[in-house]
Amino acid sequence: MTVRLLDFHADWCGPCKTQDPILEEIQEDLGDAFKLQKVNVDEEQDVANQYQVRSLPTLIVENDDGVVDRFVGVTQREDIEAALSEAGA
Repeated sequence: MTVRLLDFHADWCGPCKTQDPILEEIQEDLGDAFKLQKVNVDEEQDVANQYQVRSLPTLIVENDDGVVDRFVGVTQREDIEAALSEAGA
């Protein structure tokens, strides 16, 4: 099963810069268990609209069955890891 973590962000978003190191740590620790896909909403508005992203940062955890969890705002590592685990990572 493929597990993806979509990180919707923008260069001008201060909270997004706070979220980045948390995501980098998770990716280092979990490695290939999931795929991190960074989506710059200014460059990929169609993808942001598809997922109905209205606030930044927004994190969406999905697997082959669809969206498992969604977080809006800076999210703590434990919550992200729990969602990734629930999705099958």
